[in-house]
Amino acid sequence: MADSKIQAWKFLKIIVFTFFITVLLLFTSATIRTLSLDVNVGLQLARWEKSNNISLVIDQHQREELLAKFKEALRIPTVSFSERESNTTALRQFVTFLRKAFPTVFSSSLVHHELVADYSHLFQVQGSQPDLVPYLLLAHIDVVPARESDGWEAPPFSAQEMDGFIYARGTIDDKCAVMGILQALEYLLLRGYAPRRGFYIGLGHDEEISGFNGAMNIVRLMKDRGVKLSFVLDEGLAVLDGVISGLDGPVALIGVSEKGSANVKLSVSMAPGHSSMPPRESSIGILAAAVKRLEDNPMPRLFGYGPERDTFEHLAHKFGLPLKFIMSNLWLFSPLLGRVLEMKPDTNAFVRTTTAVTMFNAGTKSNIIPSLAEATVNLRIHSAHSLQEVLDFIQDTVGDQRVKVELIDGFDPLPISSSDEQSFGFQIIKKTVLDMFPKLTVAPGICVGNTDSRHFKDLSSDIYRFAPVWFKPGDVQRFHGINERISKKNYEELIVFYFNLIQNCDIKKLPDPHSSVHEL
Repeated sequence: MADSKIQAWKFLKIIVFTFFITVLLLFTSATIRTLSLDVNVGLQLARWEKSNNISLVIDQHQREELLAKFKEALRIPTVSFSERESNTTALRQFVTFLRKAFPTVFSSSLVHHELVADYSHLFQVQGSQPDLVPYLLLAHIDVVPARESDGWEAPPFSAQEMDGFIYARGTIDDKCAVMGILQALEYLLLRGYAPRRGFYIGLGHDEEISGFNGAMNIVRLMKDRGVKLSFVLDEGLAVLDGVISGLDGPVALIGVSEKGSANVKLSVSMAPGHSSMPPRESSIGILAAAVKRLEDNPMPRLFGYGPERDTFEHLAHKFGLPLKFIMSNLWLFSPLLGRVLEMKPDTNAFVRTTTAVTMFNAGTKSNIIPSLAEATVNLRIHSAHSLQEVLDFIQDTVGDQRVKVELIDGFDPLPISSSDEQSFGFQIIKKTVLDMFPKLTVAPGICVGNTDSRHFKDLSSDIYRFAPVWFKPGDVQRFHGINERISKKNYEELIVFYFNLIQNCDIKKLPDPHSSVHEL
């Protein structure tokens, strides 16, 4: 008996010792990983040789001129109201305006321009070395509706200046990029610049209503001509300054993917009746219960299975302890961080496929039990989910044969573009950002909304969504909201960004990892 107790005690000590050693090794490994993240900070551009690019210095006269043109663009109400209604008069006016605003772009022998689907634009800029694979800069002309009565501090199409900001619909979505790209090209051409790598500029006119007319016709045209692209750069993510709690300093997030999207209709149909003799369950009651089940049972938490993991690992060194320790070791702490992120709506979007009930329709008269009740559910699909998996989840969660589940429209999440050291597009964008803003941290990210760029996935495997628009706390809500604005300084920075990006793209290939020389 005594021997068995001794053996049991020895066995217990071995288990405790093994557990202690395992925990110690895990902690040591995690600590080393946390500390090692600081080693490469500040060396992000060490292997790039100093650039010989043309510098852009904007004098006061040019500044007044470029701001005047930007304001004129903002005052043209190129609104997309719905899939069936756009302000075509304003879109025609915008075509005329662009020709007047950028005469060198439209007259240069290096630039071929064509209208697509009446209001969209495709520019091809010829390169001197046709063996270099071209790229595409995307932006869109149309804007969402806006009414001054919603609470705007200035009329939404006035382009009024206040405290160094220009207020107008389209300042950040997306006329800043439309005008910034063309203004950058205008300045380059005026300085006699001829690119080595050819490129395209695509300006869609219906992005806010899915781009089925503008972007998709541009894609068809390029496919017919056999165009393949090195990368695509569109709107999407931005520079966040003070937006992410606990982060030390601003960060530039370059979108490497977009969540998928789906609109699903739930409906209940039954015989109508009089309200004086109601049935035990009505169409509205059955549907409301189904909707409640969807809201009470969110899609599974998937943090760590998509590009959001790379985002937080890239940002880890900019957080203080204990967040730095946790984010440096997501191989161990992903479930913990996922639980924290799901607590707030804005970060919950990184964790899972989100479910939003956006429309509910039923009834025509107060004393009639309606025969039909309908609800529309909008879902933004996580990168680790598929559209079919989401539909199956909804069907299982609703769990009522009386509720019909129909897909209105939808698509899978977009492929994840490369962001490693050999990723040409990502590294060129990153270099351009850090040349301008050396103290920024650059990280890959994911767009929770959708852009025209998703239509171009057959033309390039690398699609990026970024513009150096600065967002401070509260600014994100201006996107599609009231008081959309951009600072005059930030708009000028966008022009410089595209001016430098076009020149940086002229390299033949990236430098070898960890080397220190380069043709730039």
